[in-house]
Amino acid sequence: MVSSVLVPIDDSERSTEALEYALETHPDATITAIHVVDPRKFYAATGIEGSITADYERIEENYERQAETLLEEARETAAERGVDLETEWVTGAVTRSIVDYAAEHDVDGIVMGSHGRSGASRVLLGSVAESVTRRSPVPVTIVR
Repeated sequence: MVSSVLVPIDDSERSTEALEYALETHPDATITAIHVVDPRKFYAATGIEGSITADYERIEENYERQAETLLEEARETAAERGVDLETEWVTGAVTRSIVDYAAEHDVDGIVMGSHGRSGASRVLLGSVAESVTRRSPVPVTIVR
């Protein structure tokens, strides 16, 4: 029996579908939605010129606000279905953060979308689903 499920989320339709699937399929399990803030985005957004420290901090705060908003929306989705959703956001490499969280928190399974955002990010996030599946210490359900 599955008692703990981890659902990585971003702002994509596929991750929303994965969350809904987890809520419907495992209503009695402890479900945790996790969002990973990748610090490489901070460096890409700051560039080399200018006040890197100030820009980095501002950009980091923006990503943290976006993470909180995303997780709040996930909690609201769960509440509409009568489920208490635990949420967590972490900073780090996406695949490693998801796999490490699963291992460190003794989750029974991961439910995630097959692809993330559209465009170029979709390709990269599709590779995240594939990497998590290969490296996960627990079963992974991919929602397409």
